[in-house]
Amino acid sequence: MPKNRNTFSSLAAWRRRALSRAVHRGWRWVQESGAVTAEHPGRLRFGRIGAGTRLAFPQGTVFGESWIELGSHCVIGEQVTLTAGLMPDLDLGSEPILTLGDGVVLGRGSHVVADTTVTIGSDTYCGPYVYITSTNHSYDDPHEPVGRQWPRMEPVAIGPGCWIGTGAVILPGATLGRNVVVAAGAVVRGEVPDHAVVAGAPARVVRSWDPEKGWQPPLRTPAPVPIPSGVTPEQLLALAEPGETPGPSGD
Repeated sequence: MPKNRNTFSSLAAWRRRALSRAVHRGWRWVQESGAVTAEHPGRLRFGRIGAGTRLAFPQGTVFGESWIELGSHCVIGEQVTLTAGLMPDLDLGSEPILTLGDGVVLGRGSHVVADTTVTIGSDTYCGPYVYITSTNHSYDDPHEPVGRQWPRMEPVAIGPGCWIGTGAVILPGATLGRNVVVAAGAVVRGEVPDHAVVAGAPARVVRSWDPEKGWQPPLRTPAPVPIPSGVTPEQLLALAEPGETPGPSGD
């Protein structure tokens, strides 16, 4: 190959690498600048946004934010939709419609659609693409298109400490207790008691906690081993190495 062709190829490769680095640096700057926090709310004026809460950029559809209250230290992923009311610019009264407690996590692409009251308790974690709604289409009139019939609305309440898996759907009227686990892809309606695991469509209880017998049916995996007190981050990394069992003192 001629020398000048080698030089041209090397120069083109260097330009591509430089352009790629510039694009990634620019995108990180855009993500940082476009994130919404209490200190930097941008165009969004929530009824409340607590300290340490962050909505990643790009945000999904957000409207009715005056009736949306976000607790402290919430993590809202990219492309998450948060809406209060059937459409923007409605007067929804004096009380909040959508409320997130402290430490709530909403994974990327999730939707929370609150046309009537939706409450998500503190420290509830949602995987990506979870759908929570207080509204459902009605189909009473067989002669009218379903989309033109007035929807039904029922409040949704999700207790604290829940885990809602990827792609789960929480339907109008659902009430989840404390520390409920919702399996990925489950469709939940009705009432779910504290400390229950639900799965399926429609979801049903597949495991629950009994104060005397423990989990029923019993768990198939051993309980996680607590991290010993005094273990440093470096020692935790060493635990991943075969044969390494560092103690609190590093011995």
